[in-house]
Parts: sequence; structure tokens; C-alpha cells
Amino acid sequence: MKKIFQILLLVGLIMTPFFTDAHVKWFTNVAPQKESIEQILSPIFMLLTLVAAIVLASLTLIIPKMAEWGIVKKWEDRLSSLRKYSRYLLKYGTAAALMLQVINGTLFAPEFHVDNSFVVVMIWITIGLLLIPHHIATKMGASILFGLFIYVTIHHGIFYMLDYGFYVAIIGVLLVGNTKLENAGFPFLYLGTGLSLSWVAVEKWVYPSMALDIVANHHVPTFGFEPGIFVVMAAFIEFVVGYLLVVGILNRVLGLVVTVIFISTTMLFGMTEIIGHFMIHIVLLIFIIEGVSFYNPPIKMHKTKLDQFIFVFLNFIFVLSTFLLIYYRFA
Repeated sequence: MKKIFQILLLVGLIMTPFFTDAHVKWFTNVAPQKESIEQILSPIFMLLTLVAAIVLASLTLIIPKMAEWGIVKKWEDRLSSLRKYSRYLLKYGTAAALMLQVINGTLFAPEFHVDNSFVVVMIWITIGLLLIPHHIATKMGASILFGLFIYVTIHHGIFYMLDYGFYVAIIGVLLVGNTKLENAGFPFLYLGTGLSLSWVAVEKWVYPSMALDIVANHHVPTFGFEPGIFVVMAAFIEFVVGYLLVVGILNRVLGLVVTVIFISTTMLFGMTEIIGHFMIHIVLLIFIIEGVSFYNPPIKMHKTKLDQFIFVFLNFIFVLSTFLLIYYRFA
């Protein structure tokens, strides 16, 4: 095992560009221009907020009915049998994501370029530790990964790194494995990933010029909508997915739909998309396998369907407003 680890580290260092000249770029070079709050809170924004709140609240009535379908029950049973592999999928999926990133000279996201030899070495050590099938090695790898996250945060700022807060949740799950807190791991992953997705979505409302540039230059289909309206709608979809994870409504059927949508974007953006969102795909796959049986979501505090409907409706508007105002204030 020691020799395998040494070989992996050696090969990794050879493959890694220590000083990256050709930087991998995200999907636009347009300078961010902050939209006014009056323009953000447009009539279409207010209408979509109301529609989204009603649809989400309605899911509290629809999903329990869907769970009674025979084909859904069979699918649920089959996926439940795969739960024993969830932690392995997260562990080795994280190693694969880091490997993709470091080979391309980045860490966590395509815009975080790695030009420090020591950091590169630590990334490959982390990958090697995560590939060792022992929980002590996993914890050691997760600890180093947390240190790398702090390192990137120091260089780019806490506000910027909130986009990638789900990595903190992933690290948390890896650290609590084989401990008394193990059962709290995946709920934390749900929460961290949901908050990250919702936070990233707000960027499209506050800085719409960047998203519009992507639509134009990458020929993103708008399905007959004006580009400006399409960007607002796309941001709502992303925010809603994050909210579904946090509040505990995203069941396996919805999780599969979301995963298919995320994977389809690869056809538009190619390798940059794969590198940047590979870890998200792994997490969504885990959600499909796990479902929400282990998670005691906030919605369960309310027993009647009417109470759950009202809770989701009002809570969505509150959460959306809070995220938008905080992001706008510090952006």
C-alpha cells in the first residue's frame, strides 16, 4: 500500500502543471456590473417568486402521493439497497474530482489556479490518502483538504468562497465517518450543498451581464424566451434546487431530474463544466441513492399538509429575500 501511494504521488506530480501558463477560464470574461435593486426586483422576478413559492408548497401535497405509486416504490427499494456504497462514492468521488482539478492546474474550481509547488504536493497527498480504504487515512485526507480550503479562502476571501461551501460539508462527512457523529454527516451535506447552490444562483440576478454574455457566446438555447428573462428563470431553477435540498423536499425522482439537467450542461460547456461541477454531480448521485430517509428536514416540524404548505410558501419567500439582500449588500 505504501508503494502504491508513493507511485501515485510521483505520477501525479509529473502530470501536474506546477506553473500554469494557459489558465482555465470560466465561461465569460465580462467584467461584473452590479444591477440596481430596482431592476432586480422586476415584475417578472416578483411573478416567478410567487409561482415558485406555490409550486414548492404544492410539492408537499404531490410527493407523498407519488411515493405510493408501485413503480416508485420498486425504484426506492432498489436504490435503498445501494446506500452502503454512498460513503465510498463520496470518498473516491472527491479523490477523482481533486485529480481532475489538479491535473488541469486548479483547485476546487476552474478559476482557482494552483501555482504553488507545495500546494500541488499536498493535493496529491490528499488524493492518495482518500484512495486508501481506511477511515484514519480518510480523516487525514479530509483534514488536509480543509487546510487547502482555508488556504484558498485566505487568498480569495470568504464571500467568494461561499460559492463552494459544499466542500466544507463534504469534508465534514469524511471527518465524522466511523464516529458517533456519523449519522449527522449526510444531513450536513444536504444543508451545505443546498445553501451553496442557492447562493450561486443569486449571482445571476445581481450580475446578469455575465450570464447574458454566456447565453450569447455559447449559444445557449433560451426556448423562445428573451435572454434577460431566461437568465432570471435559470437562476430561479438553481435557487429552487438548493432550497429543495435544505427544506427536505427533494426526493429521488426530483433528484434524478436535477442530475439530468446538470449533466446536460456539459454538452454546452465541455471540459470546463466537467472540472468545475464534477463534485456536484457526485453529490447529486449520492442524494439519488440516499433519498431523505435519514434526514429530519425542517418541513417535518409541521404535521398537517396545510401547515407544511404554508411553511414552505412563506419560508421560500423569506429565504429568497434574505439571500438576495445579503448577497447584494456584500457583492
